[in-house]
Amino acid sequence: MAQIPEIIHSKDISRWTDETDVIVVGMGIAGACAALEARRAGAEVLVIERASGGGGASALSSGIFYLGGGTAVQQAAGYEDTPGAMYDFLMANGVAPDAEIIRAFCDGCVEHFDWLEAQGVPFERSYFPGKAVFLTTTTCLMSTGNEKVWPYRDVAKPAPRGHKVAREGENAGSLAMGALLARCEEAGLQTRYDSQVTALVIDDTGRVTGVRYRRSGEEHHARARKGVILATGGYNMNREMLAEHMPHMLGNAEPLGMPYNDGAGILLGQSAGADTQSMSGVIATASFYPPSQLIKGILVNTRGERFVAEDSYHGRTASFIIEQPGHKAYLILDSEIFAYPELTDFSHHTLVDGWETVEEMEAGLQLPPGALQRTLAEYNRHAEKGEDPLLHKHPEWLKPLTAGPYAAFDVSFNKSVYLYITLGGLKTNARTEVVGIDGALIPGLYAAGACASSVSRDGRDYASGLSLGPGSFFGRVAGRLAATA
Repeated sequence: MAQIPEIIHSKDISRWTDETDVIVVGMGIAGACAALEARRAGAEVLVIERASGGGGASALSSGIFYLGGGTAVQQAAGYEDTPGAMYDFLMANGVAPDAEIIRAFCDGCVEHFDWLEAQGVPFERSYFPGKAVFLTTTTCLMSTGNEKVWPYRDVAKPAPRGHKVAREGENAGSLAMGALLARCEEAGLQTRYDSQVTALVIDDTGRVTGVRYRRSGEEHHARARKGVILATGGYNMNREMLAEHMPHMLGNAEPLGMPYNDGAGILLGQSAGADTQSMSGVIATASFYPPSQLIKGILVNTRGERFVAEDSYHGRTASFIIEQPGHKAYLILDSEIFAYPELTDFSHHTLVDGWETVEEMEAGLQLPPGALQRTLAEYNRHAEKGEDPLLHKHPEWLKPLTAGPYAAFDVSFNKSVYLYITLGGLKTNARTEVVGIDGALIPGLYAAGACASSVSRDGRDYASGLSLGPGSFFGRVAGRLAATA
């Protein structure tokens, strides 16, 4: 079990190295937005970051912000979206969603998009109509979640909400962070890089009033007159925490992020009595598409049964694969749609074999006799009519799989390399105030970004952009609130 840091009482501190209004711990997307908004609200701000500069895991990301409600990009692409439709979708798609957090996010998305552009984060007025995991072009708008997946497409009118930063390559997040860090520098923030916060400081009332941090081998104490904001990232690099909350991720899976995504902020919050939630939540992915034609295949488990609509967001699909017997699944294709998966980092490009008949494929995969034959016969019968009564795959991805020879890819969790980030963290309300295990708010303590459990809490409800989008949004919320505390 990971060690929770000690808590320090302010009366035991003989000298404060620093004194300011607001302390922000971490300088990724949430920390940068928090620090900038707190400074603009009139507060003195001190940022303490373990790395030698700002950016965090956000700078390593593909640069997708999940935003909706009618942004300028959505309007330019001809998509009507409203905060209400976005709310209805996220509530229906969510695993244990917090209505107040989701409502605040949806209602504030359009203003937040405009704010990001005003800081210099560039977004094209362009749209990608296909289905992809990420884009390496400057194209902006794309569908990144389960909006078109049943039953959610019946709950709210689908609209694409993934907004990619206008930079070519796989790490467009660095351009967004560059713009935000430049605004932070212009705002005159105090920064302490190469510095690690090791403890929180509380006063006699239980209010968080500062931090202890280590820099160049020396310990320092920084006092916060108004509040401390934790924005330290997730815990996917902390093997002790993973072993406690999701030991299955310690096998083939590879964490996405940077070495400092070790749950430090979560543990700091717990030292002050903070509650946590969704600690087993994880978005793991080893997408079998692109090319998108592979979505017209079917996924079956070791019983030869389908278990998830193949047009689901890849994180949702991965979550269902992990839940199958032995974590095993196969992608079944016929000759008309056969192709090798393009994202070879996942090892999905390893072909099990090809067979002339379904019977031979069933035997080759060692599935129960007759199981795959029944599954395919039922699927093909309905697909001929553009229907999928079992899992309701969208009609655009339906095709009878009748053109032999046939092939199968092993997409099992214990066979492929799944990349993942954690979704659990400190429990907060919609104002980013940290909630204690007794249900009361911890005065002076706020949390935003991946160290807080926020909009998405499970791989089944995640969409690309639900880290940068809510992280930046609630970072701003925390900064404004702490500055006026």
